[in-house]
Amino acid sequence: MKKKEDQTVEVEEMNLIERMQAPTPKFFKVVRTVGLAIAAVGGTLLAAPVAIPAGIAAAAGYIALAGGVLTAVSQATVDTSTDAKPSAIEQTQMVSARKRKKPQSARNTKRKKNETA
Repeated sequence: MKKKEDQTVEVEEMNLIERMQAPTPKFFKVVRTVGLAIAAVGGTLLAAPVAIPAGIAAAAGYIALAGGVLTAVSQATVDTSTDAKPSAIEQTQMVSARKRKKPQSARNTKRKKNETA
């Protein structure tokens, strides 16, 4: 799958963990949320403390299954555009890297300012 002439996206070579951590397109984020809501409704019907008819209980199981599948499939989609936002894990790693690269002199200056105040 090509993005541009010189840029190739290696989506086919991603393993499951990389695929789940990759950025998800906006449409599929909405689909994932809807799937979670559907799964919650099915789970609520299955766990209801009152007696419900067998047909509704069976339908609730299928509803929960459909919501789970919808959520999993929508999470596995990958945004291959160049303007895709980094995933939460990538953002955390970038912030950690920035903190580690902060020069020692800047840390000492900040500490000295706090001590004099």
